Amino acid sequence: MRAILKGLEPTQDPNLLVGFGTSDDAGVYLLEGDTALVQTVDFITPVVDDPEIFGQVAAANALSDVYAMGGVPLTALNICCFPGSGIDRSVLASILRGGASKAREAGAALVGGHTVQDAELKYGLSVTGKVDARRIVRNSTASPGDALVLTKPIGTGAIISAYRNRKVTDGTVAEAVRQMTRLNASAGRLMLDHGARACTDVTGFGLLGHALEMADGSGLSLRIRMADVPRFEESLALIKKGIGTRMTRCNLKLAEGRVRISGSLPEECLTLLADPQTSGGLLIALPAESAAPLVAALREAGDERAERIGEVVAASPSGLEILS
Repeated sequence: MRAILKGLEPTQDPNLLVGFGTSDDAGVYLLEGDTALVQTVDFITPVVDDPEIFGQVAAANALSDVYAMGGVPLTALNICCFPGSGIDRSVLASILRGGASKAREAGAALVGGHTVQDAELKYGLSVTGKVDARRIVRNSTASPGDALVLTKPIGTGAIISAYRNRKVTDGTVAEAVRQMTRLNASAGRLMLDHGARACTDVTGFGLLGHALEMADGSGLSLRIRMADVPRFEESLALIKKGIGTRMTRCNLKLAEGRVRISGSLPEECLTLLADPQTSGGLLIALPAESAAPLVAALREAGDERAERIGEVVAASPSGLEILS
């Protein structure tokens, strides 16, 4: 994707505050004064059998990009890629109902959408939000000495793969669904209250890939303590059994030569860091003294697995250091 974007001329518009230059989570466009629009689009294939829950997960996943920028969702459009046959209309209606419930929870008006026939079922949202132009949180503005906080556990990629083959416990699936359907709304609000300097939501590139994007955009390195990274308890065991995704292998390939490991790190731990997430948490960089109060506030607000997982360091070239 980066190679493709290299051939695309960046938009020359003084009102475009955040474009695609740093692989940020959403675009930001200044309207007037300090009011700016946040725009994003995301859709996914089914992660669970229940169509309404799938709709909720897909919508929460798309809405997350707005929260990662420090914004608030305003409107949403359905994006529907539905097979022409083989799926009952009631199933499709349930997917839309699930998405609508999350848009409503986020306070966003669902204003329409677009549907095309596709051999593979996909659903998501295009979301428009607003943000104070003075308080935009980019993925490229971390500072040396900042602490890193992660708001949700990782491991959903392996769990979803195992679920499709019925090789994971019901309890793990239920907990993963609970986390995936949880909006990052409170996390987005609380990070602003605690002086967040940079943020990205952890999705398809895994914690490894999104942390590298933050490091590259900021021209710094990130140090992550594996022991402190929240994870679904069964995820490491699943990965050790060889259960994972094709995207995991791609993420590991993209990170080759960019990661320095200090200590003895089992292979499954590095693989877990590359595990693609669906509706994952926020990775937040903020002043070190604000990390503990933020974690406490996140846990009180419902993100009970939030943890401080590392720090930002001045090192060249940019990259990641993983402490076992």
